[in-house]
Amino acid sequence: MTTHHRLRVEDVHLGYDEREIVGGLSLEVPPSRITMIVGANACGKSTLLRGIARLLRPTAGAVYLDDRSIHQQSTRSVATVVGILPQAPSAPDGITVGDLVARGRYPHQGWFGRRTAEDEAAVAEAMLATGTVDLADRPVDELSGGQRQRAWIAMALAQRTDILLLDEPTTYLDVSHQVEVLDLLTDLNRRLGTTIVIVLHDLNLACRYADHLVAMKEGKVAAEGRPSEVVTEATVTEVFGMPSRIVADPVSGTPMVVPIGRHHGGAAAPSSGPVPVGAPEQR
Repeated sequence: MTTHHRLRVEDVHLGYDEREIVGGLSLEVPPSRITMIVGANACGKSTLLRGIARLLRPTAGAVYLDDRSIHQQSTRSVATVVGILPQAPSAPDGITVGDLVARGRYPHQGWFGRRTAEDEAAVAEAMLATGTVDLADRPVDELSGGQRQRAWIAMALAQRTDILLLDEPTTYLDVSHQVEVLDLLTDLNRRLGTTIVIVLHDLNLACRYADHLVAMKEGKVAAEGRPSEVVTEATVTEVFGMPSRIVADPVSGTPMVVPIGRHHGGAAAPSSGPVPVGAPEQR
C-alpha cells in the first residue's frame, strides 16, 4: 500500500431530524497516523465519525476524500478505500464468524463475488490477528460481547483499506483485550501506514496510542494536536468537567489523567503540582 488517501472535513453540520449535533466543524485527518477522538458523552464524537464514514449526510459543509466530496463518490469505490466499524453493528441472523469476516472482502470482489487467493489470505490474516480462528464456525449471535466485537474488528481488518474508522472498538472487551486490539491497530498503522481514526472513551488509552488527539465539546473541536499538547488540567476540566492531575504514564511517558473526586481532593491532592510529562511519546 503505497498511495495514502486523505480525509478532510470542512465546516460540516451533522444531526438527526431537526436536532444539530455537530455544528460548523472542520478537521484535517493526518494521513498514515492514528487519530483519537475523545470527549464527554453526547458531545458528537460518534456523529462526526458517521459523517466522515458517509453513513450520515451533512446538512451543510462536506467531507472530502482526496479532495472530492465523499458523498459524490460511489459506495463501492469509497468502500475500497475507507473501512468502518460502527458502534453497534448488526449481522444477519445465523451468520457465522467466518462468513462475517469474509464480508469485508466484498468491495474488492468482481461482479460474481468469487473469492480469490488474496481474499482468503486477507480473511485468514484478520482472524489470526484478532484471535477468532477458533470461532470461525460459530454463529455470531451466540458469541459473548467481547467475542462478537473481535469478530467485527476482524471483518474491518479483512477489508484492507487505506483508511480505517472505528467507533469505540474496545467496547465489551476486558482490559487485556482492549490493549491487544489497540496494539493490533498500531501494528497495522506502522506496517502499512494505514490512516486510523478511533472514537475512544478511555482518555488514558487514547493518549497512549494516539499520534493526533481531537478533543470535542458540544459538537465542535475544543483542542487538537499531540496528546502532550491537548491533555492539560485546564482542557480536561473544560471538556469533561472533571478536575484532575496530569502525570506521566510510567509505561509510555504520555499524559495520564488522574481524576480528583469529591472524597480525594483538597488536602489529599498533591501539593507539589503535577508530575511533568517529559518522556518521549509513543508513536
